[in-house]
Amino acid sequence: MRMPLFPLKLVPFPGELLNLHIFEARYKQLVHEAVDLERAFGIVVFDGEDSEIRLGTEMRVLEIVKKHAGGEMDIKTLGLRAIEVSDFEKQASGRLYPDGEVRFLENVMDGDNGKKLKIDALMKKLYELIRVRKSFDDLSVFSIAHHIGMSLEQERDLLQITHESERQDVVIAHLEQLIPSVLETERLKERIRMNGHFKNLPPLKF
Repeated sequence: MRMPLFPLKLVPFPGELLNLHIFEARYKQLVHEAVDLERAFGIVVFDGEDSEIRLGTEMRVLEIVKKHAGGEMDIKTLGLRAIEVSDFEKQASGRLYPDGEVRFLENVMDGDNGKKLKIDALMKKLYELIRVRKSFDDLSVFSIAHHIGMSLEQERDLLQITHESERQDVVIAHLEQLIPSVLETERLKERIRMNGHFKNLPPLKF
């Protein structure tokens, strides 16, 4: 099926609530039609480095929160399903905005509880290291993916994985690699803070 598309330099995930400020004429048209026709549109990942538009998420407008004097809008949207894009057109026929042929990616929620507990423990360790207090009611991978220090490319790769158990494996591997780096960075910061201070050093026994 063809779908209106909104390229952005971010990865939206199914289930994610995303607030957007709409100011370009083409996307104002897209949003108005999405609301008036009660239809979804796709936010697709554009990294700015290559022109390929391939992955994204079907979105629904939940609310136009505010309309500004110049026609700009603040909107609240919800991610529905991951999509794969083919036949991307920079301007849909008779419209200002892009569109493309899309297919919906499967989303198999076969998550493993043991893996979920491991992710929870790793995230707690990470947040303790960076001295941030944060808790999550939902530990599904898509609900935490923006909060574990992944790059845009890593998030895009995660979006196209169709099984939760496989996404869990990716997140565990990422956290297990990230935490030692963060720990070393924190140790370095502590050494830098100590530089120049009087140090109470124990005597050495030879």
